[in-house]
Amino acid sequence: MTGMNMSKPRLDEGIHHLDPPLQESRPLEGWSGPDLKGLTGPETEAWCEGQGLPAYRGRQIRRWLFKKGATSFHDMTSLPKALREELAQLAVVDRLQRSETRISQDGTEKILFRLPEGHRIESVLIPERDHFTLCISSQAGCAMGCRFCVTGLGGLKRNLAAGEIVDQVVQVRRSMARPERLTNIVFMGMGEPLANDDAVVRAIHNLTCDDALNFSHRRVTLSTSGLVPAMERLGRDANVNLAVSLNAADDDTRDFLMPINRRYPLNRLMAACRAFPLPNRRMITFEYILIRDINDRETDARRLVRLLRGLRAKINLIPLNPHPSLELSPSPPDRIQTFQEVLTRNHYTAIVRKSKGQDISAACGQLSGEPPG
Repeated sequence: MTGMNMSKPRLDEGIHHLDPPLQESRPLEGWSGPDLKGLTGPETEAWCEGQGLPAYRGRQIRRWLFKKGATSFHDMTSLPKALREELAQLAVVDRLQRSETRISQDGTEKILFRLPEGHRIESVLIPERDHFTLCISSQAGCAMGCRFCVTGLGGLKRNLAAGEIVDQVVQVRRSMARPERLTNIVFMGMGEPLANDDAVVRAIHNLTCDDALNFSHRRVTLSTSGLVPAMERLGRDANVNLAVSLNAADDDTRDFLMPINRRYPLNRLMAACRAFPLPNRRMITFEYILIRDINDRETDARRLVRLLRGLRAKINLIPLNPHPSLELSPSPPDRIQTFQEVLTRNHYTAIVRKSKGQDISAACGQLSGEPPG
């Protein structure tokens, strides 16, 4: 055996012998192959080497996936044709099936994606003055049970894989006439991102690294209901903006609105916020949904001022988006104005956010993953 090469043959060597040619097709539901959009660059290269391919094939695949928007291996024309056919049997390019798009009167688009086993998730493309923001999901459903959010009413179906999170961005950007105008990504869709932190941190890598989607770290924001241990990991492993869904400045009210507060009450949450590593001139955004007679009184605003004292913070005030499944009501305009004035008098930046996409149930707290009835 001396002198014989016993290494695994490369897939791009001798592939012209494949007979008959293999055709690419979406694998059966339940099929599990490598999640290419969830792999890092070195992992993609290692996967290729595991198939007997040189590492540079992994770099080529990533360019096609993230830079050129390939919809299948057959699009990857810098790879030999027979190799593309072989790879199509080993992995899929698009995990998600885009099943429906609804467009609001204000230009907001809600995109419904179908997962391989049939669950549905939603992403929302929001037009801004000179760019677009994409709100993406990290779970199918949600287990947090917040009283103001429709997503949690059906419970948690499952976590999304890292590639499924990234695929929302890839597919939406691919469909845009001017994809360069998509500059901002927010983890504010279905699910609690930090309840799926392994996949989310991996997805953030491919959203921001220069050999993948290359979004600016300053333009990626993650919103959490307050999972304190995962906040600590996020601050250590990912450089993105942090938004905290706060919605109350006392434990009794927050316990009522957000059951997660019973596990991580405000003293622990605020300690985690104070410890969160903030680059120069960045702040934590605190989201505060204003709900009539629950958290919208002037005393609530003054309590919020005291709670946030000493933090580099800005506050997004969001009038509750009504939904037939919710028993709560939005605050009236005069209370919203008074609440905002208390905050600004105390030198906080407090912006009242006008929700977009309400007419198609695409606004904050309205995503259900269900097609319109």
